[in-house]
Amino acid sequence: MKALNELRLLPWSGPDGKPCYLSSDDRDGYMSRLADNIEAVQLGTASELLEQASETLDDPDADPDEMRRLATALHGTLRDVLRVATSRGHLLAVSEPQEI
Repeated sequence: MKALNELRLLPWSGPDGKPCYLSSDDRDGYMSRLADNIEAVQLGTASELLEQASETLDDPDADPDEMRRLATALHGTLRDVLRVATSRGHLLAVSEPQEI
């Protein structure tokens, strides 16, 4: 079995919110491509939500319920983006040779 730092952190959680990992050297395999596609969707959603947040925060008449929904959506999206960044950072660290 591979070491934890050699596994790919997947862009979804398992039961009880625990992280899911992929053990594969095939970056073109089905699960790797699925993870890549989901990450792309998550990053696109974050971009759209950021634009919506700017508009909502600029509105002095924004409803408190609308602000709460925005904060909830931003929380989930930030969690997803952080997971993508962590996963991609680990992939870079594993794929790049280390200089000594």
